[in-house]
Amino acid sequence: MPDMAGANTLTLSDATFDQEVLHSEVPVLVDFWAAWCGPCRVLAPTVEAIAGEFAGSLKVGKLDLDQNMNTAARFRVQNIPTLLLFKNGQLVDGRVGLVPRSEILKMVLPHVGKEITGAQG
Repeated sequence: MPDMAGANTLTLSDATFDQEVLHSEVPVLVDFWAAWCGPCRVLAPTVEAIAGEFAGSLKVGKLDLDQNMNTAARFRVQNIPTLLLFKNGQLVDGRVGLVPRSEILKMVLPHVGKEITGAQG
């Protein structure tokens, strides 16, 4: 099973989700994906780029739906790709489907306390 996490993203699992996401000191963007999902592969470079741009103020993790069904069920993820944003242990925003970079930034920017140049993307 390919690991879609890049240099700036974490590979999350049912076992690590609470510690890495719900107990994180910074907001966490979670990308629910699967290896067979074409739109997930299309979205992956955008998610990786955002992880790099916000390194230090945002944690980005990828959770393989097929390998971690408990976490997916817990947050009622029914379609992928699904992006969920957590802050202080709470789900604060989310998007379903192949969304543009600008939509991801709309989710993230209010929660990271950081402006970036070219944020319209």
